[in-house]
Amino acid sequence: MRLMFRTRVEGIENIPGTGPVILAGNHLTFIDSMILPLVCDRTVHFIGKDEYVTGKGIKGRAMAWFFTGAGMIPVDRDGANGGVAALMTGRRILEEGKIFGIYPEGTRSPDGRLYRGRTGIARLTLMTGAPVVPFAMIGTDKLQPGGAGMPRPGRVTVRFGEAMEFSRYEGMDRDRYVLRAVTDSVMAEVMRLSGQEYVDMYATKAKAA
Repeated sequence: MRLMFRTRVEGIENIPGTGPVILAGNHLTFIDSMILPLVCDRTVHFIGKDEYVTGKGIKGRAMAWFFTGAGMIPVDRDGANGGVAALMTGRRILEEGKIFGIYPEGTRSPDGRLYRGRTGIARLTLMTGAPVVPFAMIGTDKLQPGGAGMPRPGRVTVRFGEAMEFSRYEGMDRDRYVLRAVTDSVMAEVMRLSGQEYVDMYATKAKAA
C-alpha cells in the first residue's frame, strides 16, 4: 500500500508520542481509513461498520483480518443507539491513552467539499481532555472517485496541523453552544489544511437532497 499510494506526509511531528490523541480530519473516499494508519507511527483506532468484519467466505475473512489489524473497531452505527455506542467506544479508547481517528463530517463528502462537523468530536475532547490534531487528506478522491471500486496508484498528501486543546471548556460537554464552537474551530483548521471549500450544512443532508 505504501508503494501504491506514495503518500507524502506533512506535520507528523504534531502527533504526541504518548497519551490520548484525537485525529480529526476530512473524509473524501473509502481509502482514507487505510492511508491514515499507514502514515502514523502509533496505532490509530477508528470506528467502522460492523459489516466490514462479519462477511462470509474468503473475502469476508480477508476483510475482517485487514480492518481489525488496521485498528478498526466495529460498531453497529445504524442501530437505535449507534451514535451513543460510537461515542462511548471513542471515549474508552482515549481513556486507555490511545489514538482515536474520527471524521467529524460523519460520512464521506459527496462532492469534494468540506461539510459541517458533528459535535461528537467536541464531546470527546471535553470528556477526556485529549488534544485534537486536525488533519487533511488531499488527493485520495482522485485515486478512488466516488469511494467505490479498486483505487488506482498515485500520490496523496496527508497534512497534520498543530494540536488543539480545549481545557478552558472543561466540564461544559453538555453545553450545545460550546460543543458547536469547539467543533467549528476544528473544522476551520481542517479547511485551512485541506484547502477545501466549506459548506455550512451536514453532508448527510446534501446526499439526501
